[in-house]
Amino acid sequence: MKVQENHLKSMTAVFREMLGSPGIIHAPIAYDPLTAKIAERVGFKALDIGGYALGASSCVPEPLLSLEELATATRRIAAAVSIPVMVDAGAGYGDAVHVIRTVQLLEQAGAAAVHIEDQVFPKRVHYHKGQEHVIPAEEMCEKIRYATNTRRDRDFVIAARTDAMRTDGFAEGVRRANLYTEAGADMIMIFPNNVEEARQAPREIGAPLIYVNSEGNRLNRPIFGIRELADMGYKMANDAISAITVMFKSVKELFVRLKETGQTGMEQEIFRKVRQDIEDTIGLEEYYRIEEKTVENRK
Repeated sequence: MKVQENHLKSMTAVFREMLGSPGIIHAPIAYDPLTAKIAERVGFKALDIGGYALGASSCVPEPLLSLEELATATRRIAAAVSIPVMVDAGAGYGDAVHVIRTVQLLEQAGAAAVHIEDQVFPKRVHYHKGQEHVIPAEEMCEKIRYATNTRRDRDFVIAARTDAMRTDGFAEGVRRANLYTEAGADMIMIFPNNVEEARQAPREIGAPLIYVNSEGNRLNRPIFGIRELADMGYKMANDAISAITVMFKSVKELFVRLKETGQTGMEQEIFRKVRQDIEDTIGLEEYYRIEEKTVENRK
């Protein structure tokens, strides 16, 4: 019933309502239509297209993804689901004038929200090693102001991400977060360095906060459960790379077995159940019914 109700509203309106309602928004990272559809099917009410996962699925580091590649992925994923999609827009693909184009394209592609970060552009691959290079806060505020002014739908959510807690310390990250809020950001995404900072941030930042759980991160950033984050005062929690890492591990193990033994090692009954689940997820049965009423019904 909820999905049917969502069809009557724009996804921007649905996400804006979620932002203004009690409770935390739990959004896993999807990198293609199938992962997005799985997230929706198991009950998630929103999702995020993450740059790391999208880049890895294309065998390139995130900073090498083009805006057109991101917009294409957004169109395909947004078309596959009936829940709001937030999009990782990196550093906005340039200065304020480029951010305008980025917001326009992603809004047209079906995104309900974007997050833009205060790293340099072109973004450097060394950020994967924790070596973020942040721009002056004033420049980021310019980007935010132009991003919010260029959106056509006022429900379209603009989130600002700061990486300054890693590079310049917790206090600078808090200062930037509050400046970005004053500049018009609807939400703030932060990366506290430890548990103490993660607990303190919601007390010092006057905006709905997004926390990113990044399993296996090399910087020892803490991982929290969804209820714990809600209790701390976070409004949204993203799960950054779990889907892409689990996919990689599972497929690699399968291919190793297949190469070494010539067999998958999985029971056929399990295969049949999984195959049926895939077909149910993509709605194959409905296509069968349509063909049975049309082309398969002709003599």
